[in-house]
Amino acid sequence: MNYLNASCVISHQRIRKDEIMILENNEGDLPAFLGAVYAHFDFQYPKFYKMDTLSKLGWLAAELLLQDGFPKSQYAPENIGVILSNANASLDTDLKYWETVKTMPSPALFVYTLPNIVAGEIAIRHQFKGENAFFISPTFDAGTLHWYTNDLLDNGRLAACICGWVEELDNRGVAALFLVEKERRGAGIPFNEAAIQRIFAGDNE
Repeated sequence: MNYLNASCVISHQRIRKDEIMILENNEGDLPAFLGAVYAHFDFQYPKFYKMDTLSKLGWLAAELLLQDGFPKSQYAPENIGVILSNANASLDTDLKYWETVKTMPSPALFVYTLPNIVAGEIAIRHQFKGENAFFISPTFDAGTLHWYTNDLLDNGRLAACICGWVEELDNRGVAALFLVEKERRGAGIPFNEAAIQRIFAGDNE
């Protein structure tokens, strides 16, 4: 049995941590909202400002997910992984980069023209060195996330994993991240497909 010990959902310019609303701000577009979230929680990570919108969205969700009690020091870096998915890969940044090609290609945008960069940004920030993967599916696929994450933990390849969905296109985005561990902590619940589907659907039905 593995346990879902924390969750964070950013959707419709609202943030839910462990299914409790912690922030709502309906002013401005998605990039402005993400900048306001970064400032509100007083995060200190200058590289944030260089990221594309998809990476900012995932990075902020991961920061909030891991706040308040994740015992990172109890794990070897190789035993913590990041498994993410979305529907449109890095299409939003791809399109923005393509626009710059018409005049002067932007190296700053080019480095974000792969969807797995957001998983890499999270791993770099927290020094996670375990399994790192990004899947593309038409819709949120709770079954695949549950199966793949469980397989990694049950077979001893990981002891803890961030898994979930990070999608952004045309200034609309959704992030739903889940912290799964072999040991239950706090108000952790059994990690199963129904639980992650319910948490995701809370703001996205």
